[in-house]
Amino acid sequence: MTSIALFGAGGKMGCRLAKNLKGSKFDVRHVEVSDAGKARLANELGLSTVSVDEALNGVDVVILAVPDTAIGKVAASIEGKLKAGTMVVALDAAAPFAGHFPERPDLTYFVTHPCHPPIFNDETDMAAKKDHFGGIHAKQHIVSALMQGPEEAYAVGEEIAKVVWAPVMRSHRVTVEQMALLEPGLSETVCASLLVVMREAMDECVKRGVAKEAARDFLLGHMNVLGAVIFEEVEGVFSDACNKAIEFGKPMLMRDDWKRVFEPQEIADSIRRIT
Repeated sequence: MTSIALFGAGGKMGCRLAKNLKGSKFDVRHVEVSDAGKARLANELGLSTVSVDEALNGVDVVILAVPDTAIGKVAASIEGKLKAGTMVVALDAAAPFAGHFPERPDLTYFVTHPCHPPIFNDETDMAAKKDHFGGIHAKQHIVSALMQGPEEAYAVGEEIAKVVWAPVMRSHRVTVEQMALLEPGLSETVCASLLVVMREAMDECVKRGVAKEAARDFLLGHMNVLGAVIFEEVEGVFSDACNKAIEFGKPMLMRDDWKRVFEPQEIADSIRRIT
């Protein structure tokens, strides 16, 4: 049986993983330093914790469900206790990309991250429709990368990823560098920023006299239909009026060189700020 040491098991992310790993075929050892986290594990999941040494004794896989800013410190503190061939799993590309994993060629480094439930989906159950984060009720896709280690280790990491992010639809293999393009590049620097702008635009309409509920309904409805066409969820074209609005609107909203956010140095700078 593959053994897993789950660090940060009582945190927000750790609890999600602990819940999905509970009852799986894996031997899971829960590590949590805070009393609140230990209480959460006990009260919500009926799980107990073990010491770091107990968790790492002969362990096969270590999952670091800790904040990006703590991964380097935690990884360094346990490095000397890991046997050759141990897999260390990060849940985000930021810290590994930034070089916060120890220089241990004999360890396997695996990175996995959820895509979260897509806007366009087939969920009918209300609990699944309300599971916007994923990993509880709603189906989602995931991305994973084998940063270093033998090729056969990827299958082991992906199997674990499919359990911790369940229920999973598509599982995509990428590199750590590609994952950094996706986050923070695509999902946060671009998508989150533009969504904030859209919210500010809605608020501006409200400020100019439109009822908030009407403005919100109008915006979210148009995000749905416009997004379905733009992302090829349906076949369709925009009206001439819409195309003309885009032609004149995009230059007002976007700098000509906005795609430089995907340049290697920009990604590296963004990740440095995060970590």
